[in-house]
Amino acid sequence: MSLDRIDRQILALLQEDGRMTNVDLAERVGLTAPPCLRRVRALEEMGAIRGYHADLDAARLGYPITVFAMVSLRSQAEHDLSAFEAHVATIPEVRECHMLNGEIDFILKIVAPDLNRFQVLLTTQLTPAPNVASVKTSLTIRTAKALSGIPVVE
Repeated sequence: MSLDRIDRQILALLQEDGRMTNVDLAERVGLTAPPCLRRVRALEEMGAIRGYHADLDAARLGYPITVFAMVSLRSQAEHDLSAFEAHVATIPEVRECHMLNGEIDFILKIVAPDLNRFQVLLTTQLTPAPNVASVKTSLTIRTAKALSGIPVVE
């Protein structure tokens, strides 16, 4: 993917504020509105911009508990990995699922309204899932840094 300085500026600005109007964006990158919009649409079409969303405060919205779960599977055959991924995709509280190399197969980021509800999720949906060998969990005490997106170098 070949991006010039203006494309990178557009990406950085939209990542910071996805609600920015095209007119404001164009002004900030030194373009008029129509070519700026064409660039944004091209970045969307090439998949550099996957979407736009609101950054919600989980604790204020009733999900103050964040847990990371390290999951080991009995089998790492592709169909077993895919089946596990499909299973966790059905659990709304699982916000992220990353396959890892090494001792642990997956790390999950899970949110919950309280520890009891997390325990229920763990014991009824995660631990008994097909092919799960073990689940180790770590409760988040505090978050010092949580940035979405990527560093965009201009």
